[in-house]
Parts: sequence; structure tokens; C-alpha cells
Amino acid sequence: MTEKRAEQQTGKRAERPTERQIGEPSETHTENPTLTGNETATRSYYESTDVDRFYDIVWGGEDIHTGIYDHDTEPVADASRRTVERLADRLADRLSPGRTVLDLGSGYGGTARYLADRFGCDVVALNLSAVQNERHRTANAKRGLDHLIEVVTGSFHEVPYGERHFDAVCSLEAFCHSGDRTRVLSEAVRVLKPGGALAFTDIMAAEDTPAEALHPVVSRLGVDALATPSFYLRRLADLGLAPVDFDDHSDQIARHYVRLTAETRAREADLRATISPAYVDGLLSNLPLWVDATRAHRLRWGIFHGRRAQVAADGLAERGGSALGPHPGSD
Repeated sequence: MTEKRAEQQTGKRAERPTERQIGEPSETHTENPTLTGNETATRSYYESTDVDRFYDIVWGGEDIHTGIYDHDTEPVADASRRTVERLADRLADRLSPGRTVLDLGSGYGGTARYLADRFGCDVVALNLSAVQNERHRTANAKRGLDHLIEVVTGSFHEVPYGERHFDAVCSLEAFCHSGDRTRVLSEAVRVLKPGGALAFTDIMAAEDTPAEALHPVVSRLGVDALATPSFYLRRLADLGLAPVDFDDHSDQIARHYVRLTAETRAREADLRATISPAYVDGLLSNLPLWVDATRAHRLRWGIFHGRRAQVAADGLAERGGSALGPHPGSD
């Protein structure tokens, strides 16, 4: 039995060293009612039948995140898949048969299946929603990829694996649901092997956008505010990733929500036949708010990517000789 499968079956992490390492959380987490409520809201949202059917009918039910569009009328599903392809390019030199990538907030498993199919690598898909995870496992089996993909129900606020476990870590538009993004990034880096690659996308606020200006827009996400690009760049650097880059595709988020709104209106009759009228009404009122926010340049979006420093035999980081110490205090 591999360490990965042993950990999953026992529900325990691999034993940790006595000293905290970069990105490692404290030995015990006190219960955080705000974070627990945030996760409960996220789980309830994605386990709603209305939400599930909306993502299936309008988004294609495979890749449920912002797309990179070739033209203004491109199908949402095609553009969303292109985002996966671009992100995968940032991980390509770390993935091959026998290597393992962790997908945080894996949703229906579109990214996990793409990575397993393209690279022949193992994928651990960590996701909060048990309902989505069952659909994910069924799709994996139908595609003949279930031997490469392990679907784990759990939180990216406390990843159930030991440090330096994965060759790569990725996420697509999941961190926006977190009430503690510093902790999520710390966990992502903690489980990353030296030299490993991290890549993720997220919806963010523009640097000068006040949080209250986006409250009506992001209310459905169950969070009070979005991160900014500078927050992610600063935190990733603090965690020892170098270099850290941001491929800014903020122009695509406006395109995406215009397309999503148009598709929702075009499929309104189909939606009303399978989804509660109240949910459809909510979509038709909320989506235009996203369009307005993107056109006002209040939102940012793109792909972050970086590498964890290699570690020499003496335990010092090769990139500058500084010891890999514990993560600085959170904001």
C-alpha cells in the first residue's frame, strides 16, 4: 500500500518532523467558527440541486471556472477547458507517470481528468463537497481514469497529507471561497516537494476596489471580500516560492461573464424546466452585476505560478542559502 493510500484509509497525515517547516500549520488548529461557517456555506452552495444543474446546463458540467476565450461567441465550456490547458502548461515539467499532483477544490474533476489523461500522472483531487465528489468518481470510471485519480473529501484549509508530498499543486478558482487564504496558501506550499510547482487561478478584486463595492457581486460565494493580486504575490514570496509570476488575463473575466449571462438568458426556458424559478431569477439579477463589475475594472483574474525552492543537503535553500523557516504570522 502506498503512503498516499494508507493516509487516506487511516485518515491521518504522514508523521511530521519535530521542527515546523515552511508553510506548515501549527500543530493543532483551534476551531474557527467563521471558517467553519464559510466551509458550510460553500458546501451547501455546491451541493444544491439548482447549482448543480446550472453548472451542467450552462457551463458544461466539467470545468466550472472562468475561461480564456478565442472569440466573443466561443462556448463557455471550450474557453473554460483552455484555462485548464494554460495552467497545465505551467506544471508540465513536473508531471509525468509516477509523479503526483494535488488539485485543491477539484469540483467535478475536469482538471484532474485532463492532467491524468495528458501526463499519465497520479492526481489527488481534494474537494469539500461529497456530492460533487461522487459525480467526479463516476466520471473518472467512465473515462477509464479512476486508477490514476484519487478523490478525497476534505478541506484545503487542512490538507490531509504530510509535507513535501506532491510534485505539483494546482487549483482553479477555488480560493475565492476561502475565509483564510493565507492558511490555504500555507497548506499548498507545505505539501509541495522542493522544486515542486504551484499554479492556480482565482477571481480577485482590483487593488483599489473597496470591499463594500463588491459585496452584492460576491454574496453568493459566502465570503466578505476577495483577495488582490498583490496579496497572492506577497504571500507566495513570503512562503519561499521563487520565482512567482502572475499571468494577467483580467480582460477575460469580462468576456466570460458576458458569455455566461448571454448563455443563461438563451437557455432560460431549459433552466426553468429543471431549476427552481427563484434560483433562475437570482441568476438573472446577479450575473449582470458581475458584468458591470468587470466593465468597471473592479475585478482581476489570471494564473499565478511559482516554484518551491530546492533544498541542498545541509537543509539550506539553494536559491539564496537562507534556511527554510516557518511561515510568518498571518494577517
